[in-house]
Amino acid sequence: MLSRVADNLYWFGRYVQRAENTARLINVHANLLLDLPRNVTVGWAPLLEITGADAAFRAAGGQATEDNVVRFTLMDERNSGSIFSSLNYAREIARVSRDCLPREAWERLNDLYLFVQERGERSVTRARRQDFLQGVINGAMTTVGVLTSNMSRDVGFQFLRMGTNLEQADMTTRILDVRSSRLFQADASLTPFDNIQWMSVLKSLTAYQMYRRHVRARVNGPGVLRFLLQDRQFPRSVSFALATIGSTMPFLPPSRKVERAIERTKALIADANIGSLLSQPDGLALFMDEIQVGLGQLDDAIAESYFRS
Repeated sequence: MLSRVADNLYWFGRYVQRAENTARLINVHANLLLDLPRNVTVGWAPLLEITGADAAFRAAGGQATEDNVVRFTLMDERNSGSIFSSLNYAREIARVSRDCLPREAWERLNDLYLFVQERGERSVTRARRQDFLQGVINGAMTTVGVLTSNMSRDVGFQFLRMGTNLEQADMTTRILDVRSSRLFQADASLTPFDNIQWMSVLKSLTAYQMYRRHVRARVNGPGVLRFLLQDRQFPRSVSFALATIGSTMPFLPPSRKVERAIERTKALIADANIGSLLSQPDGLALFMDEIQVGLGQLDDAIAESYFRS
């Protein structure tokens, strides 16, 4: 397979996963604001920090109001991580890589892109937002389902899996970083509502039901962190995502650089003392930064080993 095609499939998986996760995040953040008392003000700025769009938003020169942040995260082409931008990039990749992707996947993705293009601007308001975001989630999951069901498990599929899971690991750590540590420390008035926010962390990743099933305990910080970082069975946990990336390696040309990057990050997470991290003022934030660095190094190793001449 040409490195250009492999690169396209890798990023196709990342962009589709990014669109789905961003839609979930906006939906759950709106519900979190409804769950908290009226006198507790979280605002919409944390959403920009989680998605890494805060610098682009400041450059665009707007106030972090609900409408501005939601529009920037949903539809703004100046935001490379917006739902519309992510689907636009994925659609362009699918257009030039049709020979590698099932025709049905192209059709589902194109339907989703046209749905977002047609209804996105009208869905910024609260009245229409939830149905629109659910449509994005359903469309992204349908696209992934078609790929999983209809695509041969060849080299191209392995690169697609690699991109999808690296994007999921990245989003999980971003949500944990902002919601579980920096957001709490930024506003002391949120301390009495820690459990509500930990529940929001789980719901942002559609993990609440599985957490209650496997952990069998009330929602609390250490339990949520262990589940989303170290659980090896839940598909949105960081450990599961890294293990899935590792499982693609036997199907690809050997790369010790990629294997070492995977093992380093897995070991970092497996050896973490969650209780100790939470007891230190900046312990969790610094640890999440370490994981983010590890994921960035893994992305660089993949690019250098397979995509760059």
